[in-house]
Amino acid sequence: MRALILWAEPGSTNLGVRVLAEGAEALARQAFGDVEVSHQGYGPGDAPVPLGSNRRMAARLVRGDEVVDWLRTFDVVLDTRAGDSFADIYGLPRHRRMSLLHEAVLRAGVPVVLTPQTVGPFQTRQGRWLAQRTLRTSVLTMARDTRSMEVAQRLGARSPLLTTDVCFALPQPRVVRDVDVVVNVSGLLWQPNPHVDHERYQRIVRMLLERLELAGREVTLLAHVVDSPLVDNDVPVVTALGEELGLPVVVPTDVVDARTWLARARVAVGSRMHACLNALSVGTPAVPLAYSRKFKPLLDRIGWPGTVDLRADGDVVAEAIAMIDGSSQRAAQEVREHARQDIDAAVAALARAV
Repeated sequence: MRALILWAEPGSTNLGVRVLAEGAEALARQAFGDVEVSHQGYGPGDAPVPLGSNRRMAARLVRGDEVVDWLRTFDVVLDTRAGDSFADIYGLPRHRRMSLLHEAVLRAGVPVVLTPQTVGPFQTRQGRWLAQRTLRTSVLTMARDTRSMEVAQRLGARSPLLTTDVCFALPQPRVVRDVDVVVNVSGLLWQPNPHVDHERYQRIVRMLLERLELAGREVTLLAHVVDSPLVDNDVPVVTALGEELGLPVVVPTDVVDARTWLARARVAVGSRMHACLNALSVGTPAVPLAYSRKFKPLLDRIGWPGTVDLRADGDVVAEAIAMIDGSSQRAAQEVREHARQDIDAAVAALARAV
């Protein structure tokens, strides 16, 4: 059995993307047993030649080439859409590019499975048409929240399944809980961005850290997007805050290292969604500082009681402190067990679909 995972690079500096890659691989191994896995995303991957421009990818559908020949060597393609990129809100060129690779897989005659992901929103006519085409030609569509499931069904998904995020398919680290509060600070939100007021975000983080210190809590800062030349990078921010406030800083070496630190914590506060999901998937209570629509439906699906919406008015810091103080490891472990049932259903559906 040979499986190709799309749009989730195992070497990404964003540990959330690595979670998608490793989680999709874990699903494949649990469904198929011994499986040879390859990856292809935006950058260099396992394809024999670069994917090329969107124009080149469209021409491939007519004439074929070595990429299509390579695709024919797989038994199944697991399309992650980078977790939340099956939408047109990030621009039609991105949506088109992912759709064009999907079409190349169909031309190669290989079944496509959409792994657990956010579906939508689709705000343009072309975006909806491309989504319908993808959903109706995939042998299985796995939505990781109820809103995504509704969108998939409305657009005619051939075989939709409501499940949860692939991080819950990953192995559990065995550690002692010897760390108090882990706080993930987002380098993306720390600077001007399309999601939240970055200056307000900086004030929220500083006030939160001050309140935790006054309460006698021991804080460890965590990067969930590791160092690179890219602007989206948590390391400079957590390093600077650590030096300024005298706080320990953790820059994980990989997904296992990040999950181990989160498993050691009594509670985690995260501005990155997969920092929160990684925490919950190892049984650690999480306080999500949400900046987009993707947080709440997913967390609602697994039964986690709430998020702190960074876009909302009011005392966001007080809300976060209340959630930290009221956090329950038992509740987090119950969420993990519930989510594992969803993963078991996803594994069974994947095994049947191919």
